[in-house]
Amino acid sequence: MQTKDATGIHVEGHIKIFDPVSNEIYINKRNAIHYENMSIALAQSLANSTTGGFIYQMDFGNGGTAIDPTGIITYLTPNSSGSNASLYNKTYSKVVNPSSSTNIDPTRNFTEVRHATGTNYTDIFVTCLLDYGEPDGQTAFDTTNATNSTFTFDELGLKSYSSTNESLLLTHVIFHPVLKSLNRLIQIDYTVRIQSLTGLVSV
Repeated sequence: MQTKDATGIHVEGHIKIFDPVSNEIYINKRNAIHYENMSIALAQSLANSTTGGFIYQMDFGNGGTAIDPTGIITYLTPNSSGSNASLYNKTYSKVVNPSSSTNIDPTRNFTEVRHATGTNYTDIFVTCLLDYGEPDGQTAFDTTNATNSTFTFDELGLKSYSSTNESLLLTHVIFHPVLKSLNRLIQIDYTVRIQSLTGLVSV
C-alpha cells in the first residue's frame, strides 16, 4: 500500500516600501498569493519550460483604494483568483529579472534565492528601486496632496515571464497610498517564501 506525503507546500509574501536614503518606511505588510497562477509558474520553472514561469517584473497601480470626500480610505480586496487576474489599474511596471536585457539597472533591480541549510523554507528576494527621475510625468514634490495622481501607488504585484504574452499575476498587495515624486527615492523589498507546511515560519 502506498502512503501519501501530506506535508504540502505553503507560499507567503511580505513587502517593505521605504526610502533608502532616509530609511523612512512607508509600507510593511504581508501580501496575497494567487495560488493558481503560482502553481502554474512553479511547474513551468521546475520543468524548465521555454514559455516562462519565473518572476519577471513588478507592476504598480493606483486602483487599490477609494478615498471619499472626508478622507476615509476603503481598501479593495486583492485579486488572487482567476487566470486573467491583474492589478485594478496598472500605471507603471519595472523589470526585476537580472538576466533580462530590458532590465536597465540589474544591480538595484533583481531577484535572488536565499536559503539557510537545514531550514524547511527558501525565500525569493525581489528588490526594485524607483529612482528620482522615474516614472516620467511624476509630480515635483511629495508635499502635494495628489491622492489621485497616476503615480500615487496603492497596489503592487509580481508577474511571471511569458514568451507568449500571457504573463501571470503571482502576488497582489493593496496598501495606504504612497506618492512617487521627483524628490524621493522609493525602494521595494519583496520576499516570497516557499516552505513546507510542517513547522511554518512567517516571513
